[in-house]
Amino acid sequence: MKNNFQHAKSVVRAYYESFDNASDSNLEQVLKEHTTDDYHWRGMHPFYEQYGAKDVISSFWKPFRKSFAPLQRREDMFFAGDNDCDSGKTQWVVSVGHLVGLFDADWLGIPHTGKMIFLRYAEFHRVEGDKIAETALFCDILSVMDHAGHYPLPPMTGSAFVYPGPRTHDGLLFEAQDPKEAEKTMRVLNQMIADLDEINKSGDDNCPPELLAKTWNEDMIWYGPTGIGASYTIKRYQKQHQYPFRENLTEKVFYGHIARFAEGNYCGFFGWPNLSNKNSGGFLGLPKSDVKAEMRVVDIYRREGNKLAENWVYIDVLYYLYQQGLDVLGRMQKMNSK
Repeated sequence: MKNNFQHAKSVVRAYYESFDNASDSNLEQVLKEHTTDDYHWRGMHPFYEQYGAKDVISSFWKPFRKSFAPLQRREDMFFAGDNDCDSGKTQWVVSVGHLVGLFDADWLGIPHTGKMIFLRYAEFHRVEGDKIAETALFCDILSVMDHAGHYPLPPMTGSAFVYPGPRTHDGLLFEAQDPKEAEKTMRVLNQMIADLDEINKSGDDNCPPELLAKTWNEDMIWYGPTGIGASYTIKRYQKQHQYPFRENLTEKVFYGHIARFAEGNYCGFFGWPNLSNKNSGGFLGLPKSDVKAEMRVVDIYRREGNKLAENWVYIDVLYYLYQQGLDVLGRMQKMNSK
């Protein structure tokens, strides 16, 4: 690892400083100034892929800022790294936290509340020179529905709440980090991925907790997406997420990641998609589906010692359901149309 991430981080921090303080009329210009001419943006359902500042602003940012104002970025983690997926040819920066605002206008058909909303987000940026060339913005839209009193799915197996940042309060890596720590973090991450691959090959959907304990601390916390919820300790994580995921989803095909990198004790990845599968009945409390549906997933990890301690997860659940014929947002819009 080259560990020369400070310039990439400064590019993203400068972008946030300008963009977060820009007026609505100036958003497109600010985004243009900080991005390449062929800027590629990925967003969760129903936004998908956009190209260029104009389309990104009109499709996502303007409607979002109109509904949630004034908007405040509350960052919990910020780090960068060489992309392990392309042998370090590209550098990525990720920001993780909440976008906070007053929900004063309907958004995506979700009725406004006039109250505070904390929207979880993880935003990945690929930096080229002095510009951002690529962005992937994952946010938990289902959490807005839940907080607004319109949760559309069966009860979650885990707990849903406003998730905190790292227990150690050290996730904002604005300063340069020891590259040896990033190497340790990537080793643990890749070992965990290899262990899961062995489970997949074995066909054992009820692996013992000892297998997870090879790379996870016993008191690990898994902050899952709304629809699944959060779990604490290995055994409870297995009961509330791992076993339902493994037992109720079949024909899994893994496609890998677009970006995977580490800095200090933190690491993360995202895919587009990460995997596909079929719901045999039970996952998210839903009936069987014969549709092979894709999952777009983000994982952000904190390492403690030689093991992983915390994991913040984002899944484009709305897109996963949409592929199976359940248009959650479309139904919400029809229900609340006048």
